[in-house]
Amino acid sequence: MLVVAVTGGIGSGKSLVGEIFRDLGAIVFDSDQLARDVVERGSEGFNQVIARFGDQVLRDGQLDRAALAQIVFKDPLALKDLEAIIHPKVKALGDDIIKNAPKGAVVVNEIPLLVESGGKDRFDYIIAVESTEVKRLERLRERGLKEYDARKRITSQANDEERRQISHFVIENNGSREELIAHVERIWQEEIAPRLKQQQ
Repeated sequence: MLVVAVTGGIGSGKSLVGEIFRDLGAIVFDSDQLARDVVERGSEGFNQVIARFGDQVLRDGQLDRAALAQIVFKDPLALKDLEAIIHPKVKALGDDIIKNAPKGAVVVNEIPLLVESGGKDRFDYIIAVESTEVKRLERLRERGLKEYDARKRITSQANDEERRQISHFVIENNGSREELIAHVERIWQEEIAPRLKQQQ
C-alpha cells in the first residue's frame, strides 16, 4: 500500500487533483469532508463544539458553519480550540480508511492542513498543489465567498513555501483542467507506480 497526501491552500485545486487520482484507481478521501462528518448533529464532536462555542453557532438545531467560521477566523485561540476537537476525530476516521484498504492500494488523502497538523510523517508521498492568489480568489468567488473572507482564509493557512518544505512534488495549477490531468497522470506513472512496485 502507498499512502499519499495531497495538500494545498484553499482554492488551489486539491479536490480536482483528488478526482483525477480516483479516476486513475486510487482510494481517495477528503479530510474536509471528514471534518464535516465528525460534527454532524448528535455526534460527540457536535456536542463538544456547542459546549465550547454556545448557541451562537446553532441554526435550526444544526451547526451553523458560516457563523463558526466567522468566529474562528478572527480568533486564533478559538481556531485552536476547534482544531483540538476536530483533528483527532478526523485522523481516527482517516486511519480506519487506510487500515481497511486492500493490499496494493494507493490511498490518497486530500488534507489542506497537513503543515498545521504536523502529520507529514504519516504519509509515504506528499504532493502540494499551488495556484496564484489571483486564481485562488477567482475560484473562491465562484464558490460564493466574499473576497475579504477568502483572503482571511488564505492567510490563516500555511503558505506555499511551508508546504513545499514537506512535499516530494509540487503541482502548479494555474492552467487548464487538461494540463492538470496531464500533471497528475505523469506523477502517477513516474512517481506513484514505481514507489508502489518497490513496496511489493
